[in-house]
Amino acid sequence: MISTKRSVTKLITVLATLPAVTLLVFPHAQAQTFTVLHTFHGKNGAGPSGALLRDKAGNLYGTTEAGGAGECGNYGCGTVFKLDKHGKQVWLHSFDVTDGEEPFERLVRDGAGNLYGTTAFGGRMTCVSGCGVVFKLDDGGHETVMYKFRKPPDGYSPNSSLVRDHLGNLYGITESGGAYSSGTIFRVNKNGKEKVLHDFTGGSDGCVPVAGLISDSAGNLYGATAQGGFGLCDQGYGVVFKLDTTGTLTVLHNFDFGDGAYPESILLLDEAGNLYGTTEGGGSGECGFGGCGTVFKLSPQPDGTWSGGAVYYFCSLSGCADGRGPTSGPLARDSAGNLYGTTTFGGQSRCNGSGCGVVFKIGADGGETVIYSFTHGADGAFPIAGLTIDASGRLYGVAQNGGDEKCSPPHGCGTVFRITP
Repeated sequence: MISTKRSVTKLITVLATLPAVTLLVFPHAQAQTFTVLHTFHGKNGAGPSGALLRDKAGNLYGTTEAGGAGECGNYGCGTVFKLDKHGKQVWLHSFDVTDGEEPFERLVRDGAGNLYGTTAFGGRMTCVSGCGVVFKLDDGGHETVMYKFRKPPDGYSPNSSLVRDHLGNLYGITESGGAYSSGTIFRVNKNGKEKVLHDFTGGSDGCVPVAGLISDSAGNLYGATAQGGFGLCDQGYGVVFKLDTTGTLTVLHNFDFGDGAYPESILLLDEAGNLYGTTEGGGSGECGFGGCGTVFKLSPQPDGTWSGGAVYYFCSLSGCADGRGPTSGPLARDSAGNLYGTTTFGGQSRCNGSGCGVVFKIGADGGETVIYSFTHGADGAFPIAGLTIDASGRLYGVAQNGGDEKCSPPHGCGTVFRITP
């Protein structure tokens, strides 16, 4: 079973035996320029985990699941940060448990510059440290908690990016909780009132939804569950679903391991209505029981069904030099239809035999190119969050570890990077 909890501690076993050496050689598969824009040191955040949000001025916004000034276990409660286009910190919000703990996913921004997001835990109502919150930050980084989740039948652990509609309603998912303890889809209005729109049953509709939702122009919502689809929750390999504006959920695709397993990524929707995403496992059997992961594409058909499946299988190269375990963040797509993403593991550097992760490109023909292979030096390691692309084709992302190797958790608190073609 692939774990669906994306956290700093998930990588501790990989990091534990790494040598205390900073590598300064950055390998490039193509003529790309790799730049570290920002390095985390603990107090300014640790373990960046959500895809970056970029505004018109080039400022970058993101989350770290640990670090900051709050006291949560050994590594802090997490932060939200704003960096200018040069990577200099403009402001930082540190969570303190009462207002949230462990923000995992990317933020959404409104026209006034306010940011909205979720924390997987915190709020201190029930669920030990809290069941998670939906929060709002103004343009100066000042926070308002919009909603605190409670014990079931409410959802638990909103480990989710959000969708915001023109009325100011926010839509997201909770990884667990709900009427069947298999997760929910929820709405929080601008006044902070929550409504559960769907309770996952743990059966054919899937269970353990992760990463978050996207929407189309009609207001339909799309997402994935990491498990379920066939049999009981832990017997299925996950589904892709659609929730229409009437509240009806339709399963668009059941994964069967051969075409992927455990989809944890935020989906990408193109102008033709095709959906793209990644699965953490499945596909190739070269990575043991769990598989190495896939990139998939699903297309709507005239009869209302959807077709498609895997377009690339990871670990197709010796030693998984092409990457292993694509990440939870969304794929990026350029004007030519090329897809860009990251894998948590794999690549040319060892990182205790698992690889430190790569940035990859999938062309229209389904062929893969490794754009960058991380070394676990000053460049970072384990790029867990996916990529953001600008109009010039520059790619922005985060690496969860590496950078300042003296920072805790072991061997670095992560970096923000840019790749210029």
